[in-house]
Amino acid sequence: MGSGKSSVGRLLAQSLGLPFIDLDEVIVAAAGKTINAVFAEEGEPAFRALESACLERVLEGARGVIATGGGAVVAEQNRRLMQRYGTVINLTASLPRLLERLSGSEDRPLYAGERPEERMRRLLEEREQFYAAADIRIDTDAKSVEDVAAEILRYLKGLPA
Repeated sequence: MGSGKSSVGRLLAQSLGLPFIDLDEVIVAAAGKTINAVFAEEGEPAFRALESACLERVLEGARGVIATGGGAVVAEQNRRLMQRYGTVINLTASLPRLLERLSGSEDRPLYAGERPEERMRRLLEEREQFYAAADIRIDTDAKSVEDVAAEILRYLKGLPA
């Protein structure tokens, strides 16, 4: 949701010599249509089921750095899978920063038909308990992609952040 998962994930994967996997891209390939189309034609429950199936397939496959959508952690089975297969990293940002980063984005189906600030605030509140369970949380507001990736690398190596 605009916290920098894809940008940081790509750089982190490169630094670790691992593949980068964007779960949204896996979902689009599996569905044969955009995420917006899945939401519009099949609804959020169908999207979440597909998201869970794709996440399981990716996690049980090769090692890599995986960026999930912000809602993936809501499903208990997804949280269990992520915790079992790797280090769960939550990138956070303030509401104003998230809104700034997402302004003009038309590929966010959860914001359709609602004021983005209200919807984003509600989603963040609903998901906070799940985000809080991550192994590490990093506020990306005032940090570059490089700084965030370096902080994660220090954590993974057991060094002080």
